[in-house]
Amino acid sequence: MSAVYRSAEARRAVEARYRTFLDGWPVPATEVTLPTRHGHTFVLASGPDTAPPVVLLHGAGFNSVAWAGDVAAWSTTHRLYAVDLLGEPGLSAPARLPLTSDGYAEWLDDVLDGLGVAQAAFVGTSLGGWTALDYALRRPERVERLALLVPGGIGRQRYAAVLASAFLLPFGDRGRRAAGRIVLGPRGIDDGVTSGDAAALRALDEYLLLIQRGFRYRRDPLPVFTDDQLRGLAMPLLVVAGAKDRMFDQRATARRVRDLVPGGTVVLHPGAGHVPAGYADDVHHFLTNGARP
Repeated sequence: MSAVYRSAEARRAVEARYRTFLDGWPVPATEVTLPTRHGHTFVLASGPDTAPPVVLLHGAGFNSVAWAGDVAAWSTTHRLYAVDLLGEPGLSAPARLPLTSDGYAEWLDDVLDGLGVAQAAFVGTSLGGWTALDYALRRPERVERLALLVPGGIGRQRYAAVLASAFLLPFGDRGRRAAGRIVLGPRGIDDGVTSGDAAALRALDEYLLLIQRGFRYRRDPLPVFTDDQLRGLAMPLLVVAGAKDRMFDQRATARRVRDLVPGGTVVLHPGAGHVPAGYADDVHHFLTNGARP
């Protein structure tokens, strides 16, 4: 049993449900498990082999299911590599590396080398956005462009919602659902949701609840990148965030990127929280450098 789960049974349940999502993946995909110096890493690859590569890094407390709604469109123009982060409820090793070290950069070096990719675009959400930005700063020659969704590490981290939600956790699944709503804030995507979309969202919510029951979330704060580090970013950058994010100050994220990153693009959705919303077309336009498939 890994320490990132509360029990071996919890790990098996989360992984089994993950497998059901993978069995229904919307496009043909290849599963790869790569050895790295920090543990085995699960990667789901889709899209043409010869297309420009894109590495997808999900957020904390989740896995590559995060990209299920995006891969059908993005894989028409790119080779997508959805990578399960170390120490999260996916199929990669349970290792959690110090956030102030070169560990995650070493890990991504090994992942790219294992995939035979010299340079790629990166798309990262929350912790995945922090990881992608950390890599871009440490290994700029390997990052062609960078799209960050509700990223950590730029605006300050917020704790009030997390602390408030903790009081609800003893009240079973009902409390866990309420706690999740408090922490994540508004979706910002409910208008125009079809019945099929609603069913998919319910299945996703149930899966997130299963993860909440059995997974031990990472507690250490994300380091904030300095002004000088952000000024040093030379690759194209897109940031998509929600103004009502309760985990990170995304208004400050937007302000710092606009002030410090020449040519950086910021899309700040006024009604969205920490759930990425309204980003798919913006990201695809960014990945194709404005060209339409």
